[in-house]
Amino acid sequence: MLEKNLKILDDVSRRSSAKIILALKGFAMWSTFDLVSKYLHGCTASGLWEARLAREEFCRFNEEAEVHTYSPAFKEEDIEQIARISDHIVFNSSGQLKRFYDKVKEINPKIHISLRVNPEVSSSPVDLYNPCAAYSRLGVTKENFDSALLEKLDGLNFHALCEQDADALEAVLAGFEEKFGAYIPKLKYVNFGGGHHITRKGYDVEKLIKIIQEFKERYNDIEVYLEPGEAVGWEVGYLEASVLDIVHNGMDIAILDTSAEAHMPDTLAMPYKAKVRGAAEPGEKPYTYRLGGNTCLAGDIMGDYSFDAPLEVGDRIVFEDQIHYTFVKNTTFNGIKLPSLAIKRKDGNIETIKEFGYEDYRDRLS
Repeated sequence: MLEKNLKILDDVSRRSSAKIILALKGFAMWSTFDLVSKYLHGCTASGLWEARLAREEFCRFNEEAEVHTYSPAFKEEDIEQIARISDHIVFNSSGQLKRFYDKVKEINPKIHISLRVNPEVSSSPVDLYNPCAAYSRLGVTKENFDSALLEKLDGLNFHALCEQDADALEAVLAGFEEKFGAYIPKLKYVNFGGGHHITRKGYDVEKLIKIIQEFKERYNDIEVYLEPGEAVGWEVGYLEASVLDIVHNGMDIAILDTSAEAHMPDTLAMPYKAKVRGAAEPGEKPYTYRLGGNTCLAGDIMGDYSFDAPLEVGDRIVFEDQIHYTFVKNTTFNGIKLPSLAIKRKDGNIETIKEFGYEDYRDRLS
């Protein structure tokens, strides 16, 4: 399933001539990087530790892979190491660019410098995930853009999408060009950010390729980057849980050995309801249950589902599509054990990659 997604992304890259890099914030299972590195051009990191992961675990399989590092604000104590291990550094503000430019170029003269801009156009479905919402701290608006900095820039980055189709990109790109198009001919590349749901069934891949090709034609074959994370991990795996207890309070409630709050945070923050294998909406099948997590948070609820047969203690519950934005965010809240990570190989064998114990909980505390 992972390779299927990667082949789709590789096809887009080859036919559009865009470079596609992995956004580690969405998918960071580095035990798969031997496979991922065969198809993608590198990684985009959100700070020092992700940059190190990209350099140490991705680039060892692909020496030509690129490491792009962005942060809303870089720390003085991190910037030297970031400059050494990054091929591209993306500043979020003119102030950070002015502050660190000379130091970064002194440490790594070959590093590419980019600035994140805010096109002020977005159709993101939830403001929590909208980088272009009012008063956003992410990226420089046209009003605050200092054109004198162009001589220091190799590229511009924008990021305005969230699980969206090529139509949304088309609208954002129009806004970006309206505000920043005059500067593009002076650049080496433009990064279209993430949120492109390229591997989702029904995504208009042909339109995406056309948008990229036409953009490159308008600007003398300028380099274009895309940096999806969720599209890499989309529908590539599941979270398996077990029923610990069943209680009744107005309805039947199954308490599981996992947690929406600790292990599936996007189901509460986004919010969305995960699909459960073999289950349906409440009332559609004979037996309806609320599935709840094993923490003290009252709202630690995955949702209401119906099943063909009554649930019993020990039954297996499988939440589909729980690889992207799950274990990169999960926590040990309440001392809940983290789920083990495993890979199901093409021959059907399941290989446990990582198991977590008490020490993982203890050592992140003090």
